[in-house]
Amino acid sequence: MEGERRYRGRTVTAGEVSFIRELIAAHPQASRYELSRRLCEAWNWKQANGTPRDIVCRGLLLGLDRAGAIELPAVRRRPPNPLADRRRPEPVIPDNRPVRGPLREILPLEIEQVRQSEQEPLFNSLVEQYHYLRYQHPVGEHLKYLVKTRGQAIACLAWSSAPRHIGSRDRFIGWDAAARRRNLHLIAYNTRFLILPWVQRIPRLASYILGRMARRVWRDWQQVYAHPIYLLETFVDPERFAGTCYRAANWLVVGKTTGRGKDSTSVRPNRSRKLVLMLPLHRRFRELLSE
Repeated sequence: MEGERRYRGRTVTAGEVSFIRELIAAHPQASRYELSRRLCEAWNWKQANGTPRDIVCRGLLLGLDRAGAIELPAVRRRPPNPLADRRRPEPVIPDNRPVRGPLREILPLEIEQVRQSEQEPLFNSLVEQYHYLRYQHPVGEHLKYLVKTRGQAIACLAWSSAPRHIGSRDRFIGWDAAARRRNLHLIAYNTRFLILPWVQRIPRLASYILGRMARRVWRDWQQVYAHPIYLLETFVDPERFAGTCYRAANWLVVGKTTGRGKDSTSVRPNRSRKLVLMLPLHRRFRELLSE
């Protein structure tokens, strides 16, 4: 392979490819996993929270091997891949007593971040059973929240890394391709928002939860992933919803998706075009997202 190669936001030079060859030659007994860990250490290739970017590194090594630029050792074992062999969440019988009354009567609400906790299976099951898109296993940075009143779950919210190419969002921020590559991790994407069906029409509940969540997810993201977020985004299908609760919580409609999906080879929409809504978390968000 000649020249430079880009992979997941990193430019890999010809000299670095030579370094990888030397690393492999210096450790002839090392597995692919061990080589990936050694390369992360040598390049100081880490996430913001200090965790080695091992999965990304292994993807780079595999791509270089397939391109004939390096020769990896033979695969020694194939560990189970939870992304390739995903099982649907197990049904959980929830506390589904009716929740009624004006908003003030169910306050205060408890908002619990449940990723990697004993409550995560409940979250996954509720989304699987009651959200029209069902549960989807998140990839990359993500957080999950249960909202409760007096210990009873009434809502679920999921947040994850932002999609790469959203034209209306990029124009709203003022991004070019380079700025997007540098700063995409500073946006969190609201992938699921579910008010559970036993909640019986409580006016302003959804927008109240969104307002509380904006402050909470900003704090938790910094704590878990050791970097800030300056903007929240979500998509709303206008064939199903008007996005009223987001608008009431001060989210801004900035445009629509193309309706093509990331893997489409056609310029024609192959799915409904979603509204793109954004919520700035800092008054200087454009400046901070363009540094």
